[in-house]
Amino acid sequence: MAAGGCTGTSRAQPGAAGVGDRLFPTLGNGGYDVTHYDLKLEYVPETNHLEGSAVITARATRNLRSLNLDFAGMRVRNTEVNSADAAFGRAKNELTVTPTKTLRKGESFQARVTYDGTPRTIDGDEGWVETDDGSTALGQPVGSMVWFPGNHHPSDKATYDITVSVPKDESGDFYDVVANGELIGQKDEGDRLTSHWRSEEPMASYLANVSVGYFEVTKGRTRRGVPFCIAVDPDEAKHTKVLTRLVPRVTDWAIGNFGPYPFSSTGAVLDHHPGLGYALETQTKPYFDSVPDEKLMVHELAHQWFGDSVTPKKWRDVWLNEGLATYAEWLWDEQQGHKPARTTFMSYYQGTHPESSGIWDFPPADPPSAEEVLDPPVYGRGAMVIHKLREAVGDDVFFRILKTWTERHRHGNTDTGQFIALCEQMSGKDLSEVFDVWLFGKHKPSHP
Repeated sequence: MAAGGCTGTSRAQPGAAGVGDRLFPTLGNGGYDVTHYDLKLEYVPETNHLEGSAVITARATRNLRSLNLDFAGMRVRNTEVNSADAAFGRAKNELTVTPTKTLRKGESFQARVTYDGTPRTIDGDEGWVETDDGSTALGQPVGSMVWFPGNHHPSDKATYDITVSVPKDESGDFYDVVANGELIGQKDEGDRLTSHWRSEEPMASYLANVSVGYFEVTKGRTRRGVPFCIAVDPDEAKHTKVLTRLVPRVTDWAIGNFGPYPFSSTGAVLDHHPGLGYALETQTKPYFDSVPDEKLMVHELAHQWFGDSVTPKKWRDVWLNEGLATYAEWLWDEQQGHKPARTTFMSYYQGTHPESSGIWDFPPADPPSAEEVLDPPVYGRGAMVIHKLREAVGDDVFFRILKTWTERHRHGNTDTGQFIALCEQMSGKDLSEVFDVWLFGKHKPSHP
């Protein structure tokens, strides 16, 4: 059957609400690829009020008569596409923008959304989280949609400019602002201070962070020459020396095991928010709610390679983030002379490790639901998979696999199949027994 006379415009379609991720069906959006976010925010900590402008630079991957953005809460005031007003509509966590002209496949375009309101949290500990002196933005897995509109699936990474304007507090002092990447500049406007941060390497949106409050910032370089920026809440100031020793030390250690550091700088944000109960591998500066121990720092900095630079194509592959970052903890213990990785492996297998509960609930590469995507099998059993791989191929090949993985997929997206293929290619072995039993098996293996 032939359709005569069809034009590109007549074949234009709405952008899809979702990218086909089984665990998060409506997350992300089809029909375009974001290359850059330019976020301009005005924030008042006392009232938790945010005014925002998001300029999203993207390329249409098919003819589009409308595009969808993930956005939850707050009021949308206006939308534009290529500087022309565009119609918009909202349904649940989807913002649909309809330009006056069809966007042609391959066309680069800019969409602008202006919005304001009180950004919210998701389940109380994800999204825009208020602290005792400000707030922080924590996005894993979907929380970033509460403070800026975008394509919030990890498969669509982009570069960022984040500019945040904050007022003086009641004492006449400015609040501090820390975000991903590098501080490009600050401007004192009398009653407000505006800080401009830039991330020139691609970043998945769940790793974007803005922390507002009071921070003491320490800068320097690791022995391998990587710049670092460490921001510490004054209530945690007694731990500053610990962090300024630990961040460079762990970063350099990880370079030796995983390959060149993938970003322009390393660092950390140490806030004073002990009730939060978790840390997050926000890109270039992992966020800690309280002072971390060595292994937690190892875990979050290892994520700069595994998760931040090399990012899953879909959320079911998040075991490649968490399993490898957890195994980094085991390697640290082993290489610091504490205990062999095999000993840690056995404590998980035997159920004596304090974090071993629940690791056999499902295969690490197949979380049953979004609610379970970051459950124990992804971490502990994921690390066990990595250790069985190491035993199967030997240390020399194993560490070459890790460095090749991070080099080959630097700033990209990957999946489990690609990891298995690389392991078999570099080892020259059929590793189906390792992965079929330890990664995909539904039950605890009968022998360790």
